[in-house]
Amino acid sequence: MINTQAFFDTKTNTVTYLVWHDESREALVIDPVLDYEPHAARLDTYSADGVIKAVEDKGLTLTWVLDTHAHADHLSAGHYIREKTGAKLGIGAHIEQVQSFFHPFFGAPNEPIHTETFDALFKDGQTFQLGDNTVKVLFTPGHTAACVTYLIADMAFVGDTLFMPDYGTARADFPGGNSSILYKSIQKILSLPETTRIMVGHDYRPEGRDVHRWESTVADQRKNIHLNGKTEADYVEMRDARDATLSAPRLILPALQVNIHGGALPPVERDGHIYLKIPINRI
Repeated sequence: MINTQAFFDTKTNTVTYLVWHDESREALVIDPVLDYEPHAARLDTYSADGVIKAVEDKGLTLTWVLDTHAHADHLSAGHYIREKTGAKLGIGAHIEQVQSFFHPFFGAPNEPIHTETFDALFKDGQTFQLGDNTVKVLFTPGHTAACVTYLIADMAFVGDTLFMPDYGTARADFPGGNSSILYKSIQKILSLPETTRIMVGHDYRPEGRDVHRWESTVADQRKNIHLNGKTEADYVEMRDARDATLSAPRLILPALQVNIHGGALPPVERDGHIYLKIPINRI
């Protein structure tokens, strides 16, 4: 039997999932948060440590830590959790494309593509085991060029591709994003059995709803306010117009330069400190 526990980060509205197999006690973590306070540029690990404690308290063995994509709204704790637990770190194979764009963006045009931070770069349809349960990876780009969905038992962990049905769908205006491709990826998810549980990566709690939620179903999502009754052309027109009004995520600059490497920080410099770059007038 597969079980799951969600951890909601109120500062970034991010949902981290701990998923485990009852019999084998093997576990994985999806989209963990590395805490970052931007005004003081201060990192902390209390969110990730809370997930690690839950693993220990339940008597689990963490075998995988997974990101659905290179997030622009929070820093990934993937590398930190791997260092603390020995779990393998995985992400979609198209992260190489994302790295190739953002290395020059952050002032390193000659930096080679390097994926040694990751233990696995998953291709569409690839599978791996969690106990005797098979985990399947779906390539679902559009929000970014490298987004994937993890299918585990009756659950689809979709990252940012879909939000709750009363909130909508992901933006598609990041480099490598595309609203038409996003629509096709969403249809791929919605072609799953209608009882499939859709586990979203964020909840921003729209006006009129008092509590945060992060689980719906394929049947629910077919009535998503951004999708219900819309053709692909309708959706693309809506999505592109909406994206044109959105500002950049608050943590996009620190997040992306860390997350394209699985949450690994830049190397320590001569003075013993770590520095992130803030490109001026690039957003």
